[in-house]
Amino acid sequence: MATTSIAWQQTASRVQQFYRLTKPRVVSLIVFTAVIGMFLAVPGVVPLDTLIFATVGIAFVAGAAAAVNCLVEQKIDAVMARTRGRPLPRGTVTSPETFVFLALVGGAGLLILHQLVNPLTMWLTLGTFVGYAIIYTVILKPMTPQNIVIGGASGAMPPVLGWAAVTGEVSADALLLFLIIFAWTPPHFWALALYRKLEYAKVGMPMLPVTHGDKFTRLHVLLYTLILIAVTLMPYATQMSGLIYLVGAIVLDAIFLYYAIKIYLSYSDQLARSAFRYSIIYLAALFAVLLVDHYIRF
Repeated sequence: MATTSIAWQQTASRVQQFYRLTKPRVVSLIVFTAVIGMFLAVPGVVPLDTLIFATVGIAFVAGAAAAVNCLVEQKIDAVMARTRGRPLPRGTVTSPETFVFLALVGGAGLLILHQLVNPLTMWLTLGTFVGYAIIYTVILKPMTPQNIVIGGASGAMPPVLGWAAVTGEVSADALLLFLIIFAWTPPHFWALALYRKLEYAKVGMPMLPVTHGDKFTRLHVLLYTLILIAVTLMPYATQMSGLIYLVGAIVLDAIFLYYAIKIYLSYSDQLARSAFRYSIIYLAALFAVLLVDHYIRF
């Protein structure tokens, strides 16, 4: 019994290490916005089989993309305090194991989407994978301080994937959901980059605070927050949403703008850390309000 218990614990520990490669907290937000995209695409209820298979398929491919990021950046992760506890820097999994794992998980996700959802969703998800894992992680991130702006297109795709999974097409409303996340990404990530600036500088990563300084970055956090606010009002302007969403968006935007102004005028690492954490809550809450508004209106 003791031997069996130890073997089970070891197996569970190994599974947990592979699970950590998928960056589950990041993927959970990705999947959440994809699921909201599914529900917003139809006036009624999303078919259960589509909901399940699309969610699983998108989650698998997103997890595989996260594992690619861990694989490519393992040497950088080993230096940075925020990431040195990840499985590859700690040596709890190897590079070949990671490659096999991401290939199996990503391949399974694409197969599920192609066979059980629709080919369009599979191709869009594959394009998102390439955009994040290759174009952003391998090419843009070590090359330009605008990496998060350009690469943010991949991170903004999940609601479009969800929409396509249900409807088999990409509409203007789906692209508006894309635009919201695209505008949200720079102030969200640059808040993190501001209080992690020294770590990024240490590994030679050309993040905006490293290449252009704090003041320039703080200004851009504020400017992109203003762009985000304008974009989040567009669903109401285009009659995609109603008053419930408008009120919720105004409240959430006001808090985000407060953080952005404070960061610009009286910066502190603690303030940037709080703004980064709020930005995650903000996006989840914004999409949740969109969903509530959608079903009350219909």
